[in-house]
Amino acid sequence: MQWSSLVNICDLIATFAFATVGARVAAANGMDYGGIVLIAGVSSLAGGTFRNLFLVHQPAWVLNPWLFASVLGAVLITIVRKSSEPVGRFLLALDTFGLAVATVSSTNYALGFHVTPVIAVILGITGAVTGGLLRDVLSQTKPVLLHRETIGTSALAGAAVYVALNELNVNKAIPAIIGGLVVVIVRELSIKYSWNLPRITR
Repeated sequence: MQWSSLVNICDLIATFAFATVGARVAAANGMDYGGIVLIAGVSSLAGGTFRNLFLVHQPAWVLNPWLFASVLGAVLITIVRKSSEPVGRFLLALDTFGLAVATVSSTNYALGFHVTPVIAVILGITGAVTGGLLRDVLSQTKPVLLHRETIGTSALAGAAVYVALNELNVNKAIPAIIGGLVVVIVRELSIKYSWNLPRITR
């Protein structure tokens, strides 16, 4: 399988993962079908959209309309199963997988435009966390990104590892696999042990 095809498949899966979590959050907050569609779309497509706009490039869903199929699939599953309970452990794991793929994909995409390593890391984080942040804001939920589970830290670690390995000119698959694993490991450990960044206390 060609590298570009593998990247497209992973993007499709990550979009589905983010859309599924977004649809469940919307349903758990009592939104109607329109709200579920909106939150699912924002959750899964906003990160890549902002990443591309910062690079003065068309959004991913304009270039690849098939991404909407993942969003629609997630919405239909949520509606048909009448899934309105809060996000559970399985969906958190699915969200973590999406976070890993989005981090690696966004960082790789940025490097394709020959940006500096620092900018590639920033855009990698942007592509990974923006959708979830806007999902929580629109759902009037305390943003997970800003107070627990070190989502941003996980994306930062994964993107930094990806860029560092990419600088060594190794096989493309190696930075992607290791960078993605770093995201998963940091996120899962933060959930298991309730890790958070330091807070200001009185």
